[in-house]
Amino acid sequence: MNHDKTPTGHLAAFITILIWGTTFISTKVLLETFSPVEILFIRFVMGYLALWLVCPRTLKLDSRRQEPLFMAAGLCGITMYYLLENIALTFTLASNVGVIISIAPFFTAILSCLFLGGTRPGRQFFIGFLLAMAGIFLLSFGSSSLSINPMGDILAVAAAIIWAVYSTLTKKISALGYGTIQTTRRTFFYGLIFMIPALALMDFNVSLSQVTSPLNLCNLLFLGLGASALCFVTWNLAVKILGSVRTSVYIYMVPVITTVSSALVLKEPVTMTAVCGIALTLAGLFLSERPSMHQRPDRAGTVH
Repeated sequence: MNHDKTPTGHLAAFITILIWGTTFISTKVLLETFSPVEILFIRFVMGYLALWLVCPRTLKLDSRRQEPLFMAAGLCGITMYYLLENIALTFTLASNVGVIISIAPFFTAILSCLFLGGTRPGRQFFIGFLLAMAGIFLLSFGSSSLSINPMGDILAVAAAIIWAVYSTLTKKISALGYGTIQTTRRTFFYGLIFMIPALALMDFNVSLSQVTSPLNLCNLLFLGLGASALCFVTWNLAVKILGSVRTSVYIYMVPVITTVSSALVLKEPVTMTAVCGIALTLAGLFLSERPSMHQRPDRAGTVH
C-alpha cells in the first residue's frame, strides 16, 4: 500500500459516507412522488451521464475475460443491493435495516480473506465491530422498541452480503489498473441494464413534469450527481487505496451522520442515548479501521 496516498483514501471514504448518510432526506422527499425503483433508475441514469461528461473516453479492456467483473459489480452494487434494501424497507423498520446493513464490513472482511488473499482480521477489528454495532443499536433503537420481521430482516442481511461482494469485486477491478471514473461508469452501465427487468415488474411510470418540478429536480440532482456519480467514484478510489476491508468500516458512520443531519436539518432532538451511541460507533470505527501491527499486506498490496 502506498502510505503517501492513505490520507487521500480516508478523505474519499469520509466524503462518500458524509453524502450517503444525508441522502435519506432527499429520498424521503422524492418518495412522495416517485416509487423506490423510479428514484433508483433516474439517479443512476443521471450519474452515468455525468461520468460520461467528466470522462468521455471509452474504456478499452485488455481482455474480454475482465468483462464479467464489471457485469457482476453492476449487478451487485447497483441493482441487487438497492433493490434488496428498498424491498426490505417495505417489510421492516428503517432502523432495523440501518443496523443490519452496517454489518457489511464483517462480510467484507470474510470475503477479502477468501478471494483477495488477505489475512484474517485481528482481534481489534472484531472488538471494533462489536463496539460499532452496540453504538448503532443505541442510535437506532434508543427511542423505539425492537421489531423483528423475518422477511425484511433477511432481505437486509442479503443486501449487506451483496454490498460486501461489490466491495470485493471493486478491489479486484481496481487491481486491473484502469481509471476510477471509467470503471465506475462501466459498472453503472451494467447496473442499469440489469435494472430493466425490475422496472417492467414494478410498473415504472414517470412523467416529465414530475422530474422537472424544482423540488424534485434538486433532490434528483443531489442523488444522481452527488450520491451516485461522485460517491461511487470516491468510494471506489478509497477501496483502491485502502482496500475493501478498511474502506467498508466507514459504513459504521452512516447512522451517526444520519442522526446528526436529522438534528440539524429536521430539528430532531438528540438524546443522551444517541450521544452514547455516536461515541461507541466512532470508537468502533477507529479501532476496526486501524490495521494491527502483525497483519501483512495481501496480494493486492493492501493491509487488512
